[in-house]
Amino acid sequence: MKLQTKIAIKKETRAQINYNSKLLLFGSCFSDNIGHQLNYFKFQSSQNPFGILFHPIAIENLITNAINQKKYVEEDLIYQNEIWHSFDAHSSLSSLDKSEILNHLNSAITVTNKKLEEASHIVITLGTSWVYRHIESDKIVTNCHKIPQKKFLKELLSVNEITESLASTIALIKSVNKNLTILFTVSPVRHLKDGFIENTQSKSHLITAIHQIIDERKNTHYFPSYEIMMDELRDYRFYNEDMIHPNKTAINYIWERFVATWFSEASKPTMATIDAIQKGILHRPFNENSEQHQQFLKNLEEKKDKIQKAFSFIKF
Repeated sequence: MKLQTKIAIKKETRAQINYNSKLLLFGSCFSDNIGHQLNYFKFQSSQNPFGILFHPIAIENLITNAINQKKYVEEDLIYQNEIWHSFDAHSSLSSLDKSEILNHLNSAITVTNKKLEEASHIVITLGTSWVYRHIESDKIVTNCHKIPQKKFLKELLSVNEITESLASTIALIKSVNKNLTILFTVSPVRHLKDGFIENTQSKSHLITAIHQIIDERKNTHYFPSYEIMMDELRDYRFYNEDMIHPNKTAINYIWERFVATWFSEASKPTMATIDAIQKGILHRPFNENSEQHQQFLKNLEEKKDKIQKAFSFIKF
């Protein structure tokens, strides 16, 4: 009996991810979830240097500023509720100290510039087509930072606007690293604060725009995170208590589909060993001084040493 509609995904054969790959992730909170998995398995990866970015204009803006090596100064900041913010960054970079946020922003620009040039794969996860335009500056912002709603106009990016933004993002990235692979995906998190119909419209615009610009011959691809959540995991048992965000089971499932599609077979034994090491590190014995536990620790150190000799960048 077939109890699930499973999405057929063609396995990538040319630009597979392995332990020599260098990955850079931008986008919604789902990119952080995938980033955490990559970190757990000790891949060479970085995610969201400017914090979570939900819409394509925010990602294009960051990449533009990084490539141009923008220098943030006080005039680029806003002061709200006794905290300094940037309209270009998530509130996780905000600070009570003006100098601190400027250091964070400029350090992130430098890091992003370097990572763009070094990356073998960039993963961009888009969350929404809805954006907020700051009326005073006429600028689409990355984050409103709880500034009163009356100071913004809410807009829905058209398919053409998103297509143009994504095409610009690809061109910018390729201008500094023409051989890397760019992988787009749409976040499975539903933005229900916009409304049910509005969320569907938003996701539809993103998916339509992405499929107008991807081209396997140019190393631009699509991975169906959103479709897996909506079709293969169409049950509220795969959601957190808010009934909006995928739970750990769902994230792990989508991660497994991602690995099966994009990761090389040669990398999987290393992943299994690292998983065993990570679980071993978390193990808490009943008797730390027992002979059995001491042997366990010795075996664990041998596994670590073997992995680190093979991949010098891996640290536990």
